[in-house]
Amino acid sequence: MSETRNKYQHDAQASESQRVKRHTRLRVVLVLSLLILATGVGLAQYYQGERRRSRRGEFTPSFDRHGVPDWEKDKQFEHDVFTFVRIRYSSWGGGYGRGGGRWDTDYPDSDLNFSYRLQELTSLKVDPDGKVLRLTDPELFDYPFIYIIEPGRMMLEEAEVKALRRYLNNGGFLMVDDFWGEDEWDNFYRQIKRVFPNREPQELPLEHEIFHCVYDLKEKPMIPSINTYFSGYRTERWDAQEPHYRAIFDDKDRMMAIICHNTDLGDGWEREGVDAGYFREYSEKWAYPMGINIIVYAMTH
Repeated sequence: MSETRNKYQHDAQASESQRVKRHTRLRVVLVLSLLILATGVGLAQYYQGERRRSRRGEFTPSFDRHGVPDWEKDKQFEHDVFTFVRIRYSSWGGGYGRGGGRWDTDYPDSDLNFSYRLQELTSLKVDPDGKVLRLTDPELFDYPFIYIIEPGRMMLEEAEVKALRRYLNNGGFLMVDDFWGEDEWDNFYRQIKRVFPNREPQELPLEHEIFHCVYDLKEKPMIPSINTYFSGYRTERWDAQEPHYRAIFDDKDRMMAIICHNTDLGDGWEREGVDAGYFREYSEKWAYPMGINIIVYAMTH
């Protein structure tokens, strides 16, 4: 029994070591390839008009690319490309589906568009499809970046709390996006404090490198949804007048998570082809530059 247990522990440690090495290799590849191809975003809208939204209801991994260009991954570096990983979670008031959760807001267009722009605007090699995973999925540790959207009603199961803590402590990076107002913040705060009871999210000053590492942003982006933009407003709620970019750091001051509150980068990515004014004012000017800055910072620190 003791020999079996020791063999299991050895195999688990070996598997974890392989994943850490894979993360390190990916980061090295990304660092070496981070030659930004444009000093400004310089985007061209590749599709005009409203694209069909993703199908609601139960999640299915198959989807229409909705006009987003596709590309082939280099077979030689198939496992060393950057993959945009969206986290599927449950919410109070419902389960994993759209009826109770908001994990699939802006999906899949947001993820596809951002992956395409990352491939186009930098020399990073990017997976054209991205992935959707749960925090308890064994594949999670194969990817150094994860994205959670609209966590205002997110409810993490205990196994998910432990998995997220382990993922972030082992070098993973979390981006949280698109939630507004104090009640949504309070819910997210309760959930993240279960992950790190002794760590506080810290407001990032505008001088922080993450706002300047690729694109030099002069203010913290506050990006409304396109429907709010059409209504003539900039904010979603009366108690969301100021954007917040907060971070959680480990004991060595490595940023493990960036929390984008009172702003909606995801809609800036998803809706780039819907309206030329929204594209110029928010997608091109703020959403893509901030998103690219976050990825570059996360993968080089």
